[in-house]
Amino acid sequence: MALIFVINGPNLNLLGSREPNHYGNNTLEDIELRLKSMAQDLGHQLEHIQHNHEGTLIDLIHEAGKHEVDFIIINPAAYTHTSVALRDALAAVAIPFIEVHLSNIYRREPFRRHSCFSDLALGVISGLGATGYELALTAAHHYLTQPKQET
Repeated sequence: MALIFVINGPNLNLLGSREPNHYGNNTLEDIELRLKSMAQDLGHQLEHIQHNHEGTLIDLIHEAGKHEVDFIIINPAAYTHTSVALRDALAAVAIPFIEVHLSNIYRREPFRRHSCFSDLALGVISGLGATGYELALTAAHHYLTQPKQET
């Protein structure tokens, strides 16, 4: 059984009511419930984290490195475009991760088209709404359960 952290950044606690034209009508709780059920079926344990403060997210990533977290699914939200500190935390703990965005950041304002994380991530899922989290969990499961090939 793998331990997977699902980390959500600022303002994602407002999902379902915040700009539904960009983020859909699912609440963060809706997403968490679906992922929890899916993770149980796959034999994994999830810990869901949402915080609006960058320093707290950094501390949680540091803790993940100490607690044998096997994988991270992260939606850094607005920190995607600005947080070198979160990037450095993810690089420091060296836990494989997938970056998820509900909206397609490449169809939005120019400042949203840059990610501080994408070059470190195993993959990026953008623009598929809440389904993106499910796809990330499926990919994490595949990564964690398939034999590693030498490169």
